[in-house]
Amino acid sequence: MSLSSPFPVHRHDVLILGAGGAGLRAALEIGEAADVAVISKVFPTRSHTGAAQGGVAAAIGNVDEDSWEHHMFDTVKGGDYLGDQDAIEVLCREAPETVYELEHMGVPFSRLEDGRISQRAFGGHSAVRACHAADRTGHVILQTLYEHCLRKKVRFYQEFFVISLIKEDGRIQGLAAWDILKGGIHVFHAKAVLLATGGYGRTYKTTSNALANTGDGMAMAYEAGVPLEDMEFVQFHPTGIYKMGILITEAARGEGGILINRNGERFMERYAPSMKDIAPRDVVSRAIYTEIRNRMGIDGKDYVYLDLRHLGKKKILEKLPEIHSFVQTYLGIDAVREPVPVQPTCHYAMGGIPTDVNGRVVVDDKETLFPGLYAAGECACVSVHGANRLGCNSLLDILVFGKRAGEKIIEEIRGIGVSEPSDKTAQEVRLRVEDLLEGSGNETAVGIRERLQEMMMVRCSVFRNEKLLKEAESELKKLKLRYAAVQIMDHGRICNTDLLEALELGSLLSLAETIVAGALARTESRGSHFREDFPVRDDAGFLKHTLARKGPEGPLVSYKPVRITRYQPMERTY
Repeated sequence: MSLSSPFPVHRHDVLILGAGGAGLRAALEIGEAADVAVISKVFPTRSHTGAAQGGVAAAIGNVDEDSWEHHMFDTVKGGDYLGDQDAIEVLCREAPETVYELEHMGVPFSRLEDGRISQRAFGGHSAVRACHAADRTGHVILQTLYEHCLRKKVRFYQEFFVISLIKEDGRIQGLAAWDILKGGIHVFHAKAVLLATGGYGRTYKTTSNALANTGDGMAMAYEAGVPLEDMEFVQFHPTGIYKMGILITEAARGEGGILINRNGERFMERYAPSMKDIAPRDVVSRAIYTEIRNRMGIDGKDYVYLDLRHLGKKKILEKLPEIHSFVQTYLGIDAVREPVPVQPTCHYAMGGIPTDVNGRVVVDDKETLFPGLYAAGECACVSVHGANRLGCNSLLDILVFGKRAGEKIIEEIRGIGVSEPSDKTAQEVRLRVEDLLEGSGNETAVGIRERLQEMMMVRCSVFRNEKLLKEAESELKKLKLRYAAVQIMDHGRICNTDLLEALELGSLLSLAETIVAGALARTESRGSHFREDFPVRDDAGFLKHTLARKGPEGPLVSYKPVRITRYQPMERTY
């Protein structure tokens, strides 16, 4: 406790918000050079990186002849030419070294018969390049990184909910957070803050994302004046378990699984004659929804089948043990003998906090830096995924740019002296929390959130048009008014999940506004953003990144150019 502050105060050289792959990889890089602390609203190994199943993409050529240039082209094309090609080159060039670093850390990759790292096919990749640990790749990477962080004595503050960035003297100097377990506001001071808070899948009703994925880091940056980039590009993974959204990894199709409709037809042969079931995710998701619209869903319902039966029991249990377990647990289905009902599920945010290739947050088209603030992982937009992320590029993204952000932070905090911030932000946060705890409104956070998720699923998911988006825009204004009248039923301070849900809902509403605003303004179809009223990609009008900045009445939309270095846009076919 600081003598000059009514709040508990914690001081570190660097604060990392989020204990997933990006945050832990950055902490490892910083750990021996500076005093670094990781703040997480969940226990670190419950971070959503642990749910990543399929693998890490890298052109190490253990199965196919491959190169980083081929990986780069696939990524540029997969992102429908919206990705910044200088950043994509960094991602793909550094991929092999990243995988070998993980191997040397002790990540237990699956092996080929000769002992080399196993690789398998994945959607949108022209070569077999997904390095994997059965279908638990994210889980073993997260556990390994966490173990190494403990060895380096990285400080962890687990189960703290960060509510606001502290900005003084023109730079970010720390955070104000709520102690979930014990209650109360804590202040954290630092020379640099790295946001590694993941995505916002909980904006949608059907999602593969964990309950914790409410986009808090993006929302905090947005509130602090950072524009959010390309938020309209939301990836729907083709194969979520029907009604639940729980992910069935693309590796299931990479290993030979196929999608079939009510007639038993392998319908992807019509939509992507070359890549079929392992076409990019946006292509496959639209194909599934088109089949359902054409009454080709199973028994006329909103799902198709993922058929693994022909792979055989041995291969399924060796290569896809977690998937076999999932469908048995949640559906009572044995994937060895029965097809699995699947439908698209909200999975990944291509957009987020704009950064350079070293994780530094930038605030305009001139790459002006936001002093003291960095971002990496899914909450950041480098932009390596463009309009549609390829499978296995997400784990690669968090590792490559988590490390690079850590390196840059070490370099830039040398010699920096940060003055003692005032308690102004903490006092504002305390008042916000007290208002929620003591408010007497007539709305519940759960009711508003459920309406938001249903509305976004219907009006702003795989297929979009002006009418639906205008309705979404109008509905969001009403939901924000309802949010102002939220009442917390639990008035306690210890483990108050009612309070957490109300705070998270504020983030979800802000981010939903930026998604809808970007989608309404972008009158073309590109990657995951498909406008039925503008079904053609428009490079002349929209080969540019969207920037959504917080305005008095909602998001203000502007644009900045895409960086093209090697590959000129061409028609995207599979």
